[in-house]
Amino acid sequence: MKFLTQNETELVQIVDGPINVPAIIDQLTNELPTEEPFYVMNIDDIVRKHQAWIEKMPRVVPHYAVKCNDTEVVCATLAALGASFDCASKGEIAKILALGVSPDRIIFANPMKPSSHLRYANANNVKTMTFDSEIELHKVRKFCPDAKLVLRIRCEAEKAQCPLGKKFGCDPVEEAPQLIKAARSLNLDVIGISFHVGSGCSDFPIYYKAISFARDLFDYAKQLGYEFNLLDIGGGFPGDHGTSIDEVSLIVNTALDKFFPDKSVRVISEPGRYYVASAFTLITNVQSKRTCLNPVTGTVDRMMYYLNDGVYASFNCILYDHQVPKLRLIGQQGGKTYKSTIWGPSCDALDQIAETIILPELQIDDWVVFDDMGAYTIPVASPFNGFPLPKVFCYVSKDTWDMMDNLTTLADESLCNSSTADLMINYENVVCA
Repeated sequence: MKFLTQNETELVQIVDGPINVPAIIDQLTNELPTEEPFYVMNIDDIVRKHQAWIEKMPRVVPHYAVKCNDTEVVCATLAALGASFDCASKGEIAKILALGVSPDRIIFANPMKPSSHLRYANANNVKTMTFDSEIELHKVRKFCPDAKLVLRIRCEAEKAQCPLGKKFGCDPVEEAPQLIKAARSLNLDVIGISFHVGSGCSDFPIYYKAISFARDLFDYAKQLGYEFNLLDIGGGFPGDHGTSIDEVSLIVNTALDKFFPDKSVRVISEPGRYYVASAFTLITNVQSKRTCLNPVTGTVDRMMYYLNDGVYASFNCILYDHQVPKLRLIGQQGGKTYKSTIWGPSCDALDQIAETIILPELQIDDWVVFDDMGAYTIPVASPFNGFPLPKVFCYVSKDTWDMMDNLTTLADESLCNSSTADLMINYENVVCA
């Protein structure tokens, strides 16, 4: 087996048998230099997530939230599996259209859209889009008059990793009816209701409440001559190892059966972290170390370790997504444990991964692994202070590849840099046996 590269960042390999991430990490840490961090991406994990979604919520068509992780292999894999896409900008729309995805598989799910992005969507036949204010309606009418509009209401979970209600969504009782009236007066085509309970939701009954609000607004709109046919239940679904969508799917399915028994209403969603969180494992390395002594006793008070990745790169998820990274060690470290602080490599004191964690003593060049690092990490990373971003090593089992190969071509020549002979033309050429 050998790797092919895509833009020098993503490397893909077919392997026989199931994907064994710990074994892959052991192999790579023995072969690669210790200077740069890297990711191991398990494509099989994404495929399993999609299969679980279809099995547990067969009526809900997932529209992957591109902002969560816009890695081309992720998007291409989901495109081939039949998922659709939630795009928030002209750039994200362009990325998905470049995969050969039909415009009708995209929802422009940003309630506040720049005028130039509306013009781009209109020129590329991306018609389904959200709104939550009357001013946005006038803008849409000007730049995309035949848009298929979806009114975003606010119904937020009390427990969510990233609440969104302060920024987006109208009140479903007071504001929403007025906005539907305004759209009717402007002769705009509103086709349904959307909501987002908050990213990383852990208050699943809120979906039931939000779907009931949507039912009321479907009925109200009918009085104005609308025939809504789309319900978008947003995101918020868990994706880390050890989580499942069993509970939330039961609540969603029960609510749909009660409030939307008519199967002519199309139901979609906007999962992001569900698909990618557990598919990416980050491997870092101890580059520097400092021992802090107690000034009174002279004993070790704290160990400080400096890794080759930090909050300006992969661990931006600490700042922007409120994540608590899950650390594990590679090797036989043992003996006495110490209070330890984990830092990133930059010169900024904000660059702290863990303030206090109990660890055995680590040495320079020890590897440190972080699981569940696929959501809201890669797209936000920057090479601050000149430190390189991690490469992504992608793995797919032969069984999964054969299944995917039977579905469709996953990528298009537009994904590739034609100046490099070994870049991929389509998904089956990602891997070279």
